[in-house]
Amino acid sequence: MALRRLHSASPARRLPRFPWDRMAPYQERAAAHPDGLVDLTVGAPVDEVPAAIRQALADAAARPGYPTVAGPPELAAAMRSWLHRHTGVALDVAVLPTVGSKELVANLPFQLGIGPGESVAYPEIAYPTYEIGAILAKAEPVPVADPRDAAGSRLRLAWINYPTNPTGETASVEHLRDLVRWARESGVVLASDECYLTLGWDEERPPVSVLDPRVNDGDLTGLLAAHSLSKRSNLAGYRSAFLAGDPALIADLLEIRRHAGFMVPWAVQKATIAALHDEEHAIEQRARYGRRREVLRAAVESAGFRIDHSTAGLYLWATRGEDCWDTVSWLADRGILAAAGEFYGAKGNRHVRLSLTATDEAVAAAAQRLK
Repeated sequence: MALRRLHSASPARRLPRFPWDRMAPYQERAAAHPDGLVDLTVGAPVDEVPAAIRQALADAAARPGYPTVAGPPELAAAMRSWLHRHTGVALDVAVLPTVGSKELVANLPFQLGIGPGESVAYPEIAYPTYEIGAILAKAEPVPVADPRDAAGSRLRLAWINYPTNPTGETASVEHLRDLVRWARESGVVLASDECYLTLGWDEERPPVSVLDPRVNDGDLTGLLAAHSLSKRSNLAGYRSAFLAGDPALIADLLEIRRHAGFMVPWAVQKATIAALHDEEHAIEQRARYGRRREVLRAAVESAGFRIDHSTAGLYLWATRGEDCWDTVSWLADRGILAAAGEFYGAKGNRHVRLSLTATDEAVAAAAQRLK
């Protein structure tokens, strides 16, 4: 009896159905195509991990002891140097390595002390894990078009995501300044998921970080920014990411994560240092994605789709003006698997997300089938 009660109280019972399970029949249909499956759903990198990063990992593999949660000083220095180059933030910014960015998003509300009777806001079309983080903390998840729409005494944390997954939208300096001002006046932590920051495709409106002094006037109070090496350096399998921002919040999170054992493996820490100091491989990878984007975008538009936003990041947010599952089905008949927009919120139910994280050959095959 006690075990049954424990099972019924499991947090798993409060979670929504894992969305990708619904793709199984469409994957089977697409895989039955005579020329095989072209999977454009999950944004998992397919290109090689750069040799210098693999060498750094191998060189560190013999260490038998535990890593630290904060990592060595040279890791903090590498994160700070990269952030300074790409966001303009001061070189003494507080930083914290994380075991990939998904665990951070899922755990941040709880680790900030948010719980029952409080709420977490996140974009209404968004990466699903923002909602999961609120549910796991037993807080109320609040999907909104603008975090200011969720203002109230119960709101403790507001997620923003620019460039946005899945829509590829970016935000201006002025918009981010307004959000920072509102969050501080409201006593809300503003957490910015910036994993696609270096993948902007519109030169007239490049992505901007919440850490940028133009946004915050050099004051990081109440601000957190999440960054990842999964897409920049093809390190999804390494689980290497980091958080930066308000030194008081970072210090609290470090203490909590030390007790809970959220440690990036030592060899991955050393590989991360190598990756962050090397811009050449990231520039080359960005160029690969840019070429794939040109090929796929032209083919998708020629097939009668409209592409909305998609000015940054690794996805095309496309619609045929119909229910997203009808579009998923249409593409599956051509051996192409796309992510249903409904996965990212009810407002996405007339779009599909097409990923650029496929090989050149796969993207070319998809383009040919769409003609």
